[in-house]
Amino acid sequence: MNSAVLFGVGTMLAWGFWIVLGDVASNAIDPKTAAFVSYLTAAVATGVYALVSDASLAVTTRGLAFSAAAGVFAAAGVVFTFIGVSVGSTAVVSTIGGMYFVTAAVISVVALGEPASLSKLLGIGLALAAIVVINQ
Repeated sequence: MNSAVLFGVGTMLAWGFWIVLGDVASNAIDPKTAAFVSYLTAAVATGVYALVSDASLAVTTRGLAFSAAAGVFAAAGVVFTFIGVSVGSTAVVSTIGGMYFVTAAVISVVALGEPASLSKLLGIGLALAAIVVINQ
């Protein structure tokens, strides 16, 4: 099996469990507290993994800055998600939240200069249509 597919499946399964467990947590305690505990646990687990794996611990200013910026957006995402599932349908929040690839595709074309292929534009259009359909 292709490594990218294997990691993609792992990502899908991990995020699926994360949002369902986050839903349960957000209905048991304040969603903002649940988000904090979730990402604190994730930070510790990721740190341990980086230390025991063969990951390079060498960093650059650019790498640190973009990693920190990514962390800010990850924090916003988890807080929005945990509050969302505490006030609404997990199916709706997870489906719309799972459309983050639309944002990533647009940013990659606009800011990173990646080509805007017809298939990429059609995919974005279909994803936006899915958001409309799921909210009916």
